[in-house]
Amino acid sequence: MVKLNSRNRDQYRKSVLNALHTSKIKKFRKKFLELHPYDELDVFITLNESERQKVYAYLSPEEFAVIFGGLSISHQKSYFHELNETYSSQMFIDMFSDDVVNFLKELNHEIAENILASMDQQKAEKVKSLLSYTHETAGSIMTKEFISISSTDTAENVIEQLRREAPDAEIIYYNYVVDSAGTLVGVVSLRELIIAPPHETIENIMSTQVVSVPEDMDQEDVGKFIKKYDFLAAPVVSKQNRLLGIVTVDDVMDILEEETTEDFGEISAVRDATDMNLNAFTSAKKRSPWIIALMFFGMITAGVIGYFEETLESVVLLAVFIPMIMDSAGNVGTQSLTVAVRGLSLGTIEKGGFWHMIKRELITGLMIGLGCMILIAILITVLYNNFLLALIVGFSLLCTLSVSTVVGATVPLLINKLKLDPAIASGPFITTVNDILGLVIYFSIATALMDIL
Repeated sequence: MVKLNSRNRDQYRKSVLNALHTSKIKKFRKKFLELHPYDELDVFITLNESERQKVYAYLSPEEFAVIFGGLSISHQKSYFHELNETYSSQMFIDMFSDDVVNFLKELNHEIAENILASMDQQKAEKVKSLLSYTHETAGSIMTKEFISISSTDTAENVIEQLRREAPDAEIIYYNYVVDSAGTLVGVVSLRELIIAPPHETIENIMSTQVVSVPEDMDQEDVGKFIKKYDFLAAPVVSKQNRLLGIVTVDDVMDILEEETTEDFGEISAVRDATDMNLNAFTSAKKRSPWIIALMFFGMITAGVIGYFEETLESVVLLAVFIPMIMDSAGNVGTQSLTVAVRGLSLGTIEKGGFWHMIKRELITGLMIGLGCMILIAILITVLYNNFLLALIVGFSLLCTLSVSTVVGATVPLLINKLKLDPAIASGPFITTVNDILGLVIYFSIATALMDIL
């Protein structure tokens, strides 16, 4: 297998493409198949349709299955329609079951059923069983291509079994031991098999302390689980502890990326609109509901200013500092929101840590607010020669930043208590709420000190 570095990557790709363009099939196959699968993928996505048609002709369905399985869903949808039915049917048979499931989930029911009907019965049954699980659970993301062994077998026989079955398995570094009923009873690593005496039985070398995940565990929790134990794969079991499949670390990396993208989308109110392949109209359609809702919600801000109109007319200079109060409130609120959501996502906010988090954010807000109060008070006194105005603005900042940090942390923590995704406490929502609170605090303090001013 050729591993490309930054210096020879472009040169090697040119030689691959030259072989493709000149229809030198043997040369193309040799050079292309020597690449790492992900370098193959990088080359493939740069091709136009006529070039891709040559690739389909030059590569077997089994060879192309590796490339297709590594493509993004949007690319898979585009290229699937370029394949003839016989070629695609064989390709799906050669793909890992979980990759087939990920693709079928994105198709309409009729097309998915046609693809399933074109597969051999054994493969189709595997895929159907995975499709039956609830979306985003361990069962829905696991693969059926794993190796299970018997506790009564010998190390020598199991190694021979690996030689036969490894080409079709997604991972062989962990080998799960099951009894006659299919119940998970142990695990043996490839290393332990290699160093064990040939005639040693598996039950004497296996570990019985098997850590597994239930089939209904949320996929994000599965990702945290594998990260915590530093596994390459985790077995998925039923309520009766029957081994159903495995979730591998490469799938977990995709899941964590997907969940992080989703959280960022929620925080910034652009959920489902983070895909760069969306056109402008679709992106606007997905992003506009939150913005329109917050626009109407923001009218409360105008109402607050209108309510304190008399105060504003008496001291027009107060209007100069409205943007600063609002921006500062929104900014610290978003900071606290991000800290809380990320802490919940990583599991670093322990059970019972609600009040500890609130206390910490309040003290943080007070310290930031105190620093801002001192700086802005000095600045206003120097620029406007008005100590009382400086006191009002500075004290308003202190109160606003303290309250805003608490609001930014409290909302996602409360949403999490309700068993909902804390990321839905979006940044724009927190910003709007804190804008309103900041103005109320600012004008309330100014109104109270009106006579002095």
